[in-house]
Amino acid sequence: MPTAIITGAARGLGAALAEALAPTHTLFLAGRPSPQLDAVAERFGATTWPLDLADPESITAVVEPIVELDVLIHNAGVAYPGRVAETSVDEWRATMSVNLIGAVALTLELLPALRAAGGHVVFINSGSGINASPGLASYSASKFALRGFADSLRNDEPSLRVTSVHPGRIATDMQEDLIAYEGRDYDPEQFLSPQTVARVTADAINAPRDAHIHEVIVRPR
Repeated sequence: MPTAIITGAARGLGAALAEALAPTHTLFLAGRPSPQLDAVAERFGATTWPLDLADPESITAVVEPIVELDVLIHNAGVAYPGRVAETSVDEWRATMSVNLIGAVALTLELLPALRAAGGHVVFINSGSGINASPGLASYSASKFALRGFADSLRNDEPSLRVTSVHPGRIATDMQEDLIAYEGRDYDPEQFLSPQTVARVTADAINAPRDAHIHEVIVRPR
């Protein structure tokens, strides 16, 4: 079976992506070691891959054994709710470190393996990467930058397929924190389910080889 690495797979959308791809791919779940990540790996017969995106200098040694890779899914991300005046430089630095720099570093290290397989790089972006969301200043900026990196990668690596997925609000722990910041009651029924976004993403990955899906935009009904 083709191979796929998923970052941020311990819960939420990452775990749903593992579930959606387990029937068709050999999975490597990348992230900081945790009981939650181990549980997802055990559930879907996947292998955990210790990885800290906030420490890009460690990535080289971690991915060195990978010589061929069919799919890389950048799902890991952080968000610090706050309007511009409420944010700190440290929050901006932490957001960019994981959401952008970590994704760039991991992609660069895996480029030879992806080229060898004619692989597919998927960026789980956000609606905030198209229209900036109030109260998510640093997060929105990081997602705009991530979209720019995805577009550049697509232009510069014609042997690869590169897809940016821009979902609306998803019922995850991150969403619950944002709703609390907004002072509202959290109702997961108002948002996309992780399973829905995972299924749409899996459809893009499993599309026929002559199809190159550049962007996927998904919104709650």
